Amino acid sequence: MNYRHAYHAGNFADLFKHVLLTRILVYLTRKETPLRFMDTHAGIGRYDLRGEAAQRSGEWRGGVGRLKGVAPPPGVAALLDPYLRVLGPLDEQGRPELYPGSPAIAQALLRPQDRLALCELHREDRAALVASMGRDKRLAIVELDGYIALNAWLPPKEKRGLVLIDPPFEAPDESKRVAEALARALHKWPRGVYALWRPIKDARDDSRFLNSIAALGAPNMLRLELDIGGPPASSAASVPLAKTGLLVVNPPHVLIDEAKALLPYLAELLARGDGASFLCEWLTAPK
Repeated sequence: MNYRHAYHAGNFADLFKHVLLTRILVYLTRKETPLRFMDTHAGIGRYDLRGEAAQRSGEWRGGVGRLKGVAPPPGVAALLDPYLRVLGPLDEQGRPELYPGSPAIAQALLRPQDRLALCELHREDRAALVASMGRDKRLAIVELDGYIALNAWLPPKEKRGLVLIDPPFEAPDESKRVAEALARALHKWPRGVYALWRPIKDARDDSRFLNSIAALGAPNMLRLELDIGGPPASSAASVPLAKTGLLVVNPPHVLIDEAKALLPYLAELLARGDGASFLCEWLTAPK
């Protein structure tokens, strides 16, 4: 696989995913009892948006770059604040010093009693991840297939936590592997919180994926999506991604209301053209 997230770091899909991730973590850390954050496809942790890859793609300009100089409504601003604090100051072009990936966001928001388990299969990326995360006794970083690691991690001894399943979706069978991994995980740890990110490129393929997840029979699956409009979806590599989604299993009870406040704002802020929209609904009914 040739995927490198450095080309896409800080784009609209990252902003969507990471804002929602912060809301879940903020809720989970309200209780004093420890929790564990598990990331099956961790990447390198932090990304230099001044680097060659980010400069070549320029995708961050349509994502984190849109935050420069904007003033969200007060209610939205309060929900965005944890993400913005992790992000740090933006330069004149709208770039943070380093863009924080999911592991870095979790590292910043979790407490001394919490733990992080990170998996990155690519040896060079794992080495970069270890370097970017620094010395932190809460961390365990493994070089392993993320789905194998997840099966070994569950159930966590903390009994509370969040699993992020965030693959690049380059492999033809990735959707199938995600559904199979979630089925195994729910069998071992049915009360865990799971967040499944995905790009949405083809409506029929995505519908099949959603049906396979719903067919697992678990309740409490929240479907969140953001479409920034622009060119129609296509499998052609030259057509940029315009739609992304996050499925959250066993979400915090406040997440649906927070998403209903955040997603209209993000759709307007990140719109690439006509047709920007969002979706916030239950895939399977809450219990």
